[in-house]
Amino acid sequence: MTSEPKKNKQLFFLVALPRSGNTLFASIMNQNPEIAATPNSITLEIMKDLFLLKETDVFQNYPDHKSLDNVLDMVFDNYYKDWPQRIIIDRGPVMTIPNFNLMKAHFKRPFKCIVILRDLMDVLASYMKWYTENPDAFVNKYNCKNDEEKLSMIMNKDGAVAKDLEAIKNSFNYPNICHYIKYDNLVAQPEQEFRKIYGFIEEPYFNHRFNNLQQVEVNGMKYDDTIVGKNMHNIRSVVKKEYNPYIEKIPERIRQKYGHIRF
Repeated sequence: MTSEPKKNKQLFFLVALPRSGNTLFASIMNQNPEIAATPNSITLEIMKDLFLLKETDVFQNYPDHKSLDNVLDMVFDNYYKDWPQRIIIDRGPVMTIPNFNLMKAHFKRPFKCIVILRDLMDVLASYMKWYTENPDAFVNKYNCKNDEEKLSMIMNKDGAVAKDLEAIKNSFNYPNICHYIKYDNLVAQPEQEFRKIYGFIEEPYFNHRFNNLQQVEVNGMKYDDTIVGKNMHNIRSVVKKEYNPYIEKIPERIRQKYGHIRF
């Protein structure tokens, strides 16, 4: 017997730049057995790829929009139908204009976004620390000669940082469905910020702990960082703000080009 999609699940999104506390957020939130905060999610990519089938010769030769739209309408219900949690917080750049338009056309239910804000220089400094300390980091595999080239590659227009920046920028047009958290506040006063999140999602506060944190695991699955580089998604066991000396090592041309992107 196949299980039917459980339409009573609630869907939220987490929108944030990489290196902005996404994994920390998921580790803490997933202490609540009613909630699944996902690792990097492929759901929006599934939506996009299905929608792009409409541009293929095969589809245009027999343009059955209704049948394909039926599949698009059920992507999230089907993807999460076997997840036991009642509340899903899907990590993905849902607020880019194309993604948001797809959601409005096919999800057809209200949804809200939790948006973590971190200054871009802090994000890039975190990348620098990671790829310097982990030689197998994906950034080190592209024959870039120095930090300027590596950070420029990270900032390419088709990469995760650019997509999430676009999503954050567009989210400001929809403040009624978005809750904003500053990364610095998240790590400095986590209980206060998580209480605000629970108010936003209209759920009673769960008594989270902010020490002895576990690496992210959802439904028995973990990140496989052999794909992107060791320690990409590792978190410390305690929530705390730490100074990153790599902030002072960001190349001047990178700083001049992107230093104005602050939240």
